[in-house]
Amino acid sequence: SFEIKDGLDAAKFVNSSKLIILAVSLGAAESLVEVPAFMSHFEIPKPERLKMGIKDELIRLSVGLEDADDLIADLDQAFQQI
Repeated sequence: SFEIKDGLDAAKFVNSSKLIILAVSLGAAESLVEVPAFMSHFEIPKPERLKMGIKDELIRLSVGLEDADDLIADLDQAFQQI
């Protein structure tokens, strides 16, 4: 898990990825990503989520079997989009 800079659009970041797949559930052979604030923890009121450390900018990444250089390039490309 990691957080992007406050105020940046986490949804735009994860949707900009070409290699890493947006998914609700993590754990597969391919790399997957989710934004807990808008997916798995969406129904928890924001003040409660923040107390739990789940900010809107939090991103969870599950690394799969792809080449590390390809994943890094994909993340770099996604950061360029936000």
